[in-house]
Amino acid sequence: MHPGANGGGREAGRPARPAWAGRNYTLLTAAAVVTGLGNSGALIAAAFAVLESGGDGTDVGLVAAARTVPLVVLLLVGGAVADRLPRHRVMVAANALNCVSQGLFAVLVITGEARLWQMAVLSALGGTGHAFFAPAAEGMVLASVRGEQAGRAFAVFRMGVNGASIGGAALGGALIAAFGPGWVLAVDAAAFALAGALRAFLDLGGMPERAPGGGLLGDLRDGWREVAGRPWLWAIVVQFSVVNAVVAAAEAVYGPQVAEEHLGGARPWGLALAAYGAGTVLGGLLMVRWKPRRILLAGTLCVFPLALPSAALAVPVPVAWLIAAMFATGVTLEVFGVAWMTALHQEVPEEKFSRVSAYDWLGSIALVPLATAAAGPVEALVGRPAALWGCSALVVLLTAAVLCVPDVRNLSRRGALSASGAPVASGGSGTPGAPVVAPGGQPTVKAPSGGTGEGADSPS
Repeated sequence: MHPGANGGGREAGRPARPAWAGRNYTLLTAAAVVTGLGNSGALIAAAFAVLESGGDGTDVGLVAAARTVPLVVLLLVGGAVADRLPRHRVMVAANALNCVSQGLFAVLVITGEARLWQMAVLSALGGTGHAFFAPAAEGMVLASVRGEQAGRAFAVFRMGVNGASIGGAALGGALIAAFGPGWVLAVDAAAFALAGALRAFLDLGGMPERAPGGGLLGDLRDGWREVAGRPWLWAIVVQFSVVNAVVAAAEAVYGPQVAEEHLGGARPWGLALAAYGAGTVLGGLLMVRWKPRRILLAGTLCVFPLALPSAALAVPVPVAWLIAAMFATGVTLEVFGVAWMTALHQEVPEEKFSRVSAYDWLGSIALVPLATAAAGPVEALVGRPAALWGCSALVVLLTAAVLCVPDVRNLSRRGALSASGAPVASGGSGTPGAPVVAPGGQPTVKAPSGGTGEGADSPS
């Protein structure tokens, strides 16, 4: 892509700004910030809406599972579609569906008419929209900037999104306490409408043409070959299939209950989630300047602290200690997020990126509905503290296992220098993709749960 195609340079008469922060980058960042503000509050609101309607932990888990099931089922289709249609149009259509589903959810909660099955159906509609949005969104930000600025652009983008999550989570908790969860869901619906409008103005005229594939099934097979041929990629996807599941159970099901029973309700839980957002901002600032040579080694080591929040909830510790644990997790997970997406964009060809991203997202969330649905029964069987300690143990064990994969330890940033000053080759086993011109994944982490990737519009 020519550097000026999407605003790589600065036009005369416009305010000074980084050369890589062109029109598309600005629109994409603004839209992500808007949905970040809405989503972080809505995540809390959905759980408390279920609890206030008379539901228990099992019901919270079932509604969360209803959101994730269509996401799992349709992600691969969404990835293939995003590699065939203009990606920004897929994103806008998904935002429209999320706006409608969250708006209806809000109306039912505000009027006191919400039933468990209705909340589950609307959550499922939100998950359907996200199944098409997530693969289309991956890579869009960094496709709008010059290759040599890719890492810095993504770190700045994530700082904006994570800064929004700080205010959104804290404000969401306060609004739930003052007005109830329905109004926070209404704000989220409005945020999706505004974000979709912003993305409708993207100009993709300068994007490289994508050759037509060999049909939907052929595209999916091609994407699988790209994933299977890179041990570092599928190893981390398998790792996070379990890590995301246990973190989702801890944060979506157990966390609100611990907050309600021991910490004082929605407000302190919102502050804890806001502390996670504050940590990600600091992590983003770090990654603007720090460019580790062994990108996946540095990133994977930073996954270990993800065990801290579950352990803190298991005790449970006072609110201040929980906030500290969430803050530390935010810092380290942002390091992982930037490292992971940098590796993907360095190694995966741009024309195949959405379908590979779909496999990444699928692996990252495939077990989430099972984990959230099973969280209540597991709590009844072994108790909440034991379930939370189990979540922490799985994070530590799986992260240690991934470090045994040679490519995870050795894959290097292209262009990095060795101690002798010679260029360092990539350690990935797959064929390197095109030059980086454009970096999964929730939770709250990789892909859906936490939104380290660009596809962070995850309705609650």
